[in-house]
Amino acid sequence: MPVKKVEKIWMNGTLLNWDDAKVHVLSHVIHYGSSWFEGIRCYDTKKGSAIFRLKEHLNRLTTSAKIYRAEIPYSQDQMQQAIIETIKANKMRACYIRPVAFRGYGDVGVNPMNNPVDTVIAVWDWGQYLGTGAVQDGIDVCVSSWRRPLPDTFPTMAKTGGNYMNSQLIKLEAISNGYTEGIALDSNGYISEGSGENIFVVYDGRLFTTPLHAAILPGITRTTVMQLADESGIEVKEETMLRDILYAADEAFFTGTAAEITPIRSVDKMKVGNGKPGPVTRKLQELYFKIVRDGEDKHDWLTFISD
Repeated sequence: MPVKKVEKIWMNGTLLNWDDAKVHVLSHVIHYGSSWFEGIRCYDTKKGSAIFRLKEHLNRLTTSAKIYRAEIPYSQDQMQQAIIETIKANKMRACYIRPVAFRGYGDVGVNPMNNPVDTVIAVWDWGQYLGTGAVQDGIDVCVSSWRRPLPDTFPTMAKTGGNYMNSQLIKLEAISNGYTEGIALDSNGYISEGSGENIFVVYDGRLFTTPLHAAILPGITRTTVMQLADESGIEVKEETMLRDILYAADEAFFTGTAAEITPIRSVDKMKVGNGKPGPVTRKLQELYFKIVRDGEDKHDWLTFISD
């Protein structure tokens, strides 16, 4: 899905023209993957434009950088205002928001400490991440041959650019074999997550999702769905899950800022349930979209943007 160019990008405190937002080819990030980023959505709700769970996303961004001994040179309040400023500068009612901090131009060596941390905010129009109709009809996925890393190799709690080399391998394998997405197993052979999404499974009347120790990113949409399920009387458990449960499940779905709540209709060409989005998935979609589309927010998850 090509990025749709807009007018302005915020870079190190200044709004630049889209084509002028550049980095040096010897920037540390290009050679060593030293970046930390977020994916955030701004929705055009019935009550006005609103960013979903902005504070939680910025907190995760700060934490991701901290894990790698980096400090973003702007406070979370400053980042929040910069995001709103960037949206307004581009006159967007709804958009995908990409704040990214990265080690910039300085030393060209593995040691990153002498490189500045640059910060960028870009926004653009982005529809359904996993394809048109994915949220409504579901997608076909496979279990990937690529696994998530051991817990003492990469910190998977950090949303960092380098980690997504693994995600690219999972995605490329899936697409090459005719699937929309892949599901990775962890280093012990248990279910982890998709290339860029957390996963939920409905089995025997209960809702399951993988725990943090399964090498997953602590997803913000994931915790949203868990809370909405609990409030609706749907039992949800964080448990280590065998690959087998994907084939025995009544329902399965991905969650993520880009993916939102996307049903999984088949795994490895085996139908999940009856091959259609099930009632639990539909119920959670209804609750989620009531917030982000209708603006009905009792949890204080929306940051409304004034005109």
